[in-house]
Amino acid sequence: MSQQSPPIGEVEGKAEHVEKMFDTIAPRYDLLNRVLSLGIDQYWRWRALRQLSNERVTRLLDVATGTADVAIMAERILQPRTTLGVDISAEMLRFGRHKLERLGLSNRISLVQGDAESIPVENDRFDAAVVAFGVRNFEDLDAGLRGIARVIRPGGSLVVLEFSRPRTVPIKQLYALYSKHILPRIGGAVSPDAGAYRYLPDSVAAFPDGPDFLRRMEAAGFSETVWTPLTFGIASLYKGTLSPA
Repeated sequence: MSQQSPPIGEVEGKAEHVEKMFDTIAPRYDLLNRVLSLGIDQYWRWRALRQLSNERVTRLLDVATGTADVAIMAERILQPRTTLGVDISAEMLRFGRHKLERLGLSNRISLVQGDAESIPVENDRFDAAVVAFGVRNFEDLDAGLRGIARVIRPGGSLVVLEFSRPRTVPIKQLYALYSKHILPRIGGAVSPDAGAYRYLPDSVAAFPDGPDFLRRMEAAGFSETVWTPLTFGIASLYKGTLSPA
């Protein structure tokens, strides 16, 4: 019988809930991403990293790295000298380290447990940061964005890839049907935590996407912000440049 996650905040704080949820689904996380998105999630990650392809990125931060998909893909697209992946889930990081060892990348990509609010490095450490499908899970969105800004050098970039709410007919209605009824059933059949895939559409619905998220980035110190909807608005790319203090 599958375990069911309680509503966020019912038993514990959001951070603790998210950590336990991702620890549980870690063994099937990569498979479920491919299945539930029909493989398009890899294209979205590629688009996110391409936002940085014209910049000099020698030190890259990957927040909510999960099993290190983005960090690994960045080796081919950006070729940074070093990459640090940070994630709240120890189990996701364990699977990520296995992937790095298998690919011979353990000496180029480091993974540490932590959250965006308290990244364990000094100020101005990175040339750029990427967050793929992680900002909606931050316990405090504004504090998380400020935490990322702290460790990016002035003039460095933040790229965020996140699910968003389609706004056009009939994509809006079709996406609502898929996310509320089909996605949880597939996730529950493959994952040991069916509740995780009810949490996903709920967290997307609660997330301040589009222009609202750009305003949150600007409040955290980023300028030249840009929002790019992807695949009929199912996902979105956001980019900003850290303003000098």
